[in-house]
Amino acid sequence: MTEPVWSIGLMSGTSMDGIDVATVETDGRGHVRRGPGGFFAYDAAFRARIEAGLDDARTMAGRQERPGALGALERDLTLRHAGAVKRFLTDNPGLTPRVIGFHGQTVLHRPDQALTVQLGDGALLARETGVPVVYDMRANDMAHGGQGAPLVPVYHAALAASLPAALRSFPVCFVNIGGISNVTFIPEAGDPVAFDSGPGNALIDQWVQRGGGPSYDEDGRIAAGGGAVEDVVARYLDAPFFDEPAPKSLDRGDFTTDLAQDLSLEDGARTLAAVSAAAILKARAHMPEPPLLWIVCGGGRKNPAIMEDLRRGAGNVRVIAAEEAGFDGDAMEAEAWAYLAVRALNGLPLTFPTTTGCARPVTGGVLVNP
Repeated sequence: MTEPVWSIGLMSGTSMDGIDVATVETDGRGHVRRGPGGFFAYDAAFRARIEAGLDDARTMAGRQERPGALGALERDLTLRHAGAVKRFLTDNPGLTPRVIGFHGQTVLHRPDQALTVQLGDGALLARETGVPVVYDMRANDMAHGGQGAPLVPVYHAALAASLPAALRSFPVCFVNIGGISNVTFIPEAGDPVAFDSGPGNALIDQWVQRGGGPSYDEDGRIAAGGGAVEDVVARYLDAPFFDEPAPKSLDRGDFTTDLAQDLSLEDGARTLAAVSAAAILKARAHMPEPPLLWIVCGGGRKNPAIMEDLRRGAGNVRVIAAEEAGFDGDAMEAEAWAYLAVRALNGLPLTFPTTTGCARPVTGGVLVNP
């Protein structure tokens, strides 16, 4: 398949707040035309079920196991994705997707054990929506020695090629600040270099949720009332992970809020925002050369404390939100899954030795038809 087709991407990330839906028209190569998108929030009760599922998942030793409530959770999660697609297509009646790229919900990621689990029944989603589905895109990378993450870099590279002339300053670094942050270093020529850089929003979310607080620090308002405690930031950055060579990836549970436990609510939120930014800046040590432009996407770009720290730490190098480059920082990961689905249909690589550590560039994903 060489002609561009419309594809839908579905992403439920480590923040576990809902389903991002995005569309792209693409050939899986250089043609990328971004289309409409949407967001479908999880209710608080369902989000709590996902969080409980993380505990069940810790007992897993194989990818197909579904201990405890995970089997029922997987079905319900898939049906929520199907409902999101149906509502989205109703709202966009002229759109006829060729394929859906379905990420599912990561509940376990242990790259050292070649084990990654994303809840999501691709066959059920295809039956419910009537659209072919590509899912389980991380497993083949792990089967070839990769970390199974991150998978978005090849899409970042496609976007970098379309940057306006005023922003074409290579190397470019895309930063995605979701629950976990990851970076993609894109040289002017050659394959991208990518890896998880450290905790993103997940620790901040967990911190402000204590005692029944809000689900996240909206617009960094809680952090704005506090100050970063530098010795706590330094203790987080002493973790062995930050000195490990790339490629590398994290599970949502690899970092906790324990080091901040004695801080006030506001100081804790500000300190954990500082940790997120400092971890991203520390990632420069694992890049071939310093980036000349940082493009920030994901929910973390809306936290002024994180962006302030990134800009201050980057010095004279520009740090911009995705929208300043003409992109949608909320939809980018879901767009990537739409793009990856078409690459999978065409047998093109999703991952590279420089992005996940796989032995060679490999494609991936499982295709199921309605």
